[in-house]
Amino acid sequence: MVKNTEINLSTVSRDLKKNPSDAVVIGVGQGTDGPVLLDNPLTAKAAEALADSLKALGVTGTADQVRLPGLPETGAGTLVLAGVGKIDAGAAPTGEALRRAAGSAVRQLAGLPTVTLAFPTATVEDVTAVAEGAALGAYTFTEFRSSTDGLKDPVRNAMIFTELAGSAELEAALRRSGLVAKAVNATRSLVNTPPSHLYPESFAEAAKELAKGLPVKVTVWDEKRLEKEGFGGIMGVGKGSTRQPRLVKVEYAPAKATAKIALVGKGITFDTGGISFKPALNMGDMKSDMAGAAVVLNTVLALAGLGLPVKATAWLCIAENMPGGGASRPADVLTMFGGKTVEVLNTDAEGRLVMADGIVAASREYPDAIIDVATLTGAQLIALGNRTAGIMGSDSVTGALKTAADRAGELVWPMPLPEELRPTLDSQVADLANIGERHGGMMTAAVFLREFVGKDKAGEQIPWAHIDIAGPSFNNGSPYGYTHKQGTGCTVRTLVAYVEDILAAA
Repeated sequence: MVKNTEINLSTVSRDLKKNPSDAVVIGVGQGTDGPVLLDNPLTAKAAEALADSLKALGVTGTADQVRLPGLPETGAGTLVLAGVGKIDAGAAPTGEALRRAAGSAVRQLAGLPTVTLAFPTATVEDVTAVAEGAALGAYTFTEFRSSTDGLKDPVRNAMIFTELAGSAELEAALRRSGLVAKAVNATRSLVNTPPSHLYPESFAEAAKELAKGLPVKVTVWDEKRLEKEGFGGIMGVGKGSTRQPRLVKVEYAPAKATAKIALVGKGITFDTGGISFKPALNMGDMKSDMAGAAVVLNTVLALAGLGLPVKATAWLCIAENMPGGGASRPADVLTMFGGKTVEVLNTDAEGRLVMADGIVAASREYPDAIIDVATLTGAQLIALGNRTAGIMGSDSVTGALKTAADRAGELVWPMPLPEELRPTLDSQVADLANIGERHGGMMTAAVFLREFVGKDKAGEQIPWAHIDIAGPSFNNGSPYGYTHKQGTGCTVRTLVAYVEDILAAA
């Protein structure tokens, strides 16, 4: 089901003429006094002439690019000036600026088979940022087109010009970049798949397919097992659809694991709102309501591919929220996995119901931390916009996630969980209701989820964090940097970096 887009990544450090390509990309920064040509492999004379021509050519260094006739010394037909954005005098561009510039260049150079990326790369981290950007920029999704006539093929080969080429450390870093980008792109493809083709059963099959060849175990709960074992949240949300729900557990458990984490993902393959029906405008975007499950699945597969010494388990809570004859009604009471009861006051607040079941199941294995990822609330967009995810929960986990996100180049922001929000979830007939205070709804939803986080063997609540990706998981605007339209695959990179950080600390 998931046809991944992959690019061949390599490095070169010699004369560009000996490594010909279809385009050579050089960086330009936006300085305080005008455009600044960044370090590049051109001769001093050619670089000086080009730098002197930037203003006349209208090049500003902003995050865009300009094509020019190729210089003979580059061995390429096209020279591309790619903006990296604002830079301070004498400063090098950040890793994320390099990642975005490389991704933008590769995305816009579709149709050319091979591209050389000649950005300044003083460190291995710089090279891997360029590699990641290139691999993410080369993404394409054409599976449901009857013809690709008129569409440009993505760049297939990216050569990164760097004096660090050839080192064993760099080769390992490039391999990591490729695996992480593959996980992000697989997440994008799952999100982009139409609900006619991605539904609970087929999502479970896609998880098995993506896991082939990796040291992971995939277990699937069908509707009969879910009903028998008391997963009332998942069943309550999914029973209005003819396509019955699933719970998928993906386990990576290397023998010498030094840490243990659980990832829980919201997998609503389509969300009509149920009986509390959504407005028709833009409802098609609700095919992306399973992005959290796609993120946690591909994060665990990336960790397995990298061979990291961590036991990582993904719980994919998958259902289709439809207003059928069997659908839950407002005022119904569901008994969740573990026994707590929830009064359903709004069937469009369904994500927290399936997630609650998954969080209880994850808690029973006593992980060091639980992180849940969900396109949970429209309130996230109101609070933080389209590109920044909200993170809430235990300070020890949210702080580490913010650090990891900064390193990975993704936008997240910690939010509080005010205690006054919990009483707004009180129910007259059940243990709690599925909606509470409307204002601050992103935080209220997280407070609901916190009620289902279990205790560790010492009787303390398991460290936990909730990531709301309602906005940044799906790009309805124009492409930018390495980000294409529709599915973005956001937070996969953050979660991989988080695991790397906790392993390094251990």
